[in-house]
Amino acid sequence: MIAAADFGPRLVAWQRAHGRHALPWQRDRDPYRVWLSEIMLQQTQVATVLAYFERFVQRFPDVRALAAAELDEVLALWSGLGYYRRARHLHQCARQLVERHGGAFPRDARQLAALAGIGRSTAAAIAAFSFGERAAILDGNVKRVLRRAFAPALQGHAVDSSAELRALWALAEALLPADGIEAYTQGLMDLGATVCRARKPDCAACPFAADCPGRAAVGAAGASLPRAPRRARTQAHWVLLWAQDSATPRLWLERRPGTGIWPGLWCLPTHDSADAALRQAHTLGRVDAHATLPPRRHLLTHVELELQPLRVALTPRARAADAASGWFTPDEALALGLPAPVRRLLAAHALREPG
Repeated sequence: MIAAADFGPRLVAWQRAHGRHALPWQRDRDPYRVWLSEIMLQQTQVATVLAYFERFVQRFPDVRALAAAELDEVLALWSGLGYYRRARHLHQCARQLVERHGGAFPRDARQLAALAGIGRSTAAAIAAFSFGERAAILDGNVKRVLRRAFAPALQGHAVDSSAELRALWALAEALLPADGIEAYTQGLMDLGATVCRARKPDCAACPFAADCPGRAAVGAAGASLPRAPRRARTQAHWVLLWAQDSATPRLWLERRPGTGIWPGLWCLPTHDSADAALRQAHTLGRVDAHATLPPRRHLLTHVELELQPLRVALTPRARAADAASGWFTPDEALALGLPAPVRRLLAAHALREPG
């Protein structure tokens, strides 16, 4: 059994010797860069985030630049990272910081958590890294570490229940060390991401391997350490209406609703069937030709999407301007916030007459 008083000092020592120290947001602990990285890293691996982070800070070097930008530009840079509500909240939060705090970040977790898109754990991470506040984090990786390292203390609580969440927060608060909060917080992240993984944990590299109840419960192999159950993906089939102007290289896009899959992004219209897609095409103009493209598979966290593009050439009818839909050239379309599979589809196929 791991002694609670020893957990923090042992983790700090391990992180300083074996943890990650060269990530781009670790250079100066600027709260803007820390905040941006924490939002990007929610449910996304570091390897994926690195390229997005660098492009983002080149275009938006500080919170004022981000607040002054249009949302569509933010979404376009975010395209491919997924969980697009994060980008919308990021933009909203930047404007809140400018309007309410003069462009400066509050220095404590409580005030940070009052801002858009910053939950309790993210606020604690920003406050710990940027301002040295002793605040507890509890993201998915940390939950897994604590479930395994302190399994007896959590017995009797169903995984992901409100009772277990309260117990985990209480444990996270109790484990905070008196010193070294930055190394401790980074250590929790590093341990969960690189050692105490959901699958195939590297128990031999763990500083708590000798007295970890989770490992002891299954033997030295560690291949089946306790973890929260994964939710099965549902399946969905969407027809994408790729309506293009027969005379000029323009295509029809619509902004998706603010909730559901790809909230607020521009997208080819989606339908349950090809017939429904063609009915919409006839409302846009005279249909000259149409052809079906090979389906594409796209995995979301809880949904497996089969996307069936239906390409339609038509002569458009005159339409009044609409903030939620319109005709766009290829360059205009690719400058918008598009879902990653739609962006790849448009980039891979030239705008030519179908058939």
